[in-house]
Amino acid sequence: MSASGQLRNNGVVKYAGEASQGPAAGPGGSVAAGPQQPAPGPAREDERREHGHDEQRGTRNRVARSILDHGPSTAAELALRLELTQAAVRRHLDTLVAEGVVEPREKRVYGARGRGRPAKAFALTDCGRDAFDQAYDQLAGDALRWIAQAAGGGEMGEAAVAAFARARMAAQAEGYRRALEAAPPESRTEALARALTADGYAATARSAPVGEQLCQHHCPVAHVAEQFPQLCEAETEVFSRLLGTHVQRLATIAHGDGVCTTFIPKSKTKTTTASASTAGRNPA
Repeated sequence: MSASGQLRNNGVVKYAGEASQGPAAGPGGSVAAGPQQPAPGPAREDERREHGHDEQRGTRNRVARSILDHGPSTAAELALRLELTQAAVRRHLDTLVAEGVVEPREKRVYGARGRGRPAKAFALTDCGRDAFDQAYDQLAGDALRWIAQAAGGGEMGEAAVAAFARARMAAQAEGYRRALEAAPPESRTEALARALTADGYAATARSAPVGEQLCQHHCPVAHVAEQFPQLCEAETEVFSRLLGTHVQRLATIAHGDGVCTTFIPKSKTKTTTASASTAGRNPA
């Protein structure tokens, strides 16, 4: 029996055939007493609808995975591999195209082309590929380890990684600088938060006692920064230069905290370097 033919009741799986049976007749044709089945209601209908949506999502994931594994594929090829009807595959492909996960392309034909329109092949977009596991963190970690080793390891290796981190942040800082220059002085932290959000950091700014807090709720390089805190340190130094004041990093996602939190005091004392003891990790 397929999953769509099942009904769930208090965690117990029942098949539709069982659920449709009426109560057993007792002696003399009387109906035997038994547990009362709850009448269908909005809650059970919502449950069936949600189960159906989950099943549809699961099938769409299988379609996308098949394209990832086998390359651009036609609806007929996908239907054969996944043992689905072509009509069902086309419905899922339409949804995946609308979501930007796959895109149609003209299928390449080698040799003589037959009559009729060539079948469309569907390929994953960059967005679709990003939905699957990637090895970018490992690649970045390997690259930084190579930089450290090429510089001689030890303190020289750490300094080389720090130089790379500063150069990387300097390039990003140019866009942040323009955003801050266009904002009034009292709104510069909010302007920095918006610029960071545009780069994927989901940042917010909020008032705090004797200052402000810049909170980054996401960090695209958190896994690499766990191994190389120089990335966090370079970021904190850039914040200090952009805001024209000493800042203190209170928490980082790379250190295991839920949010990267940077404290910006009201004092306008200018500095070009952040506190080395708190730039990339929690102060002890």
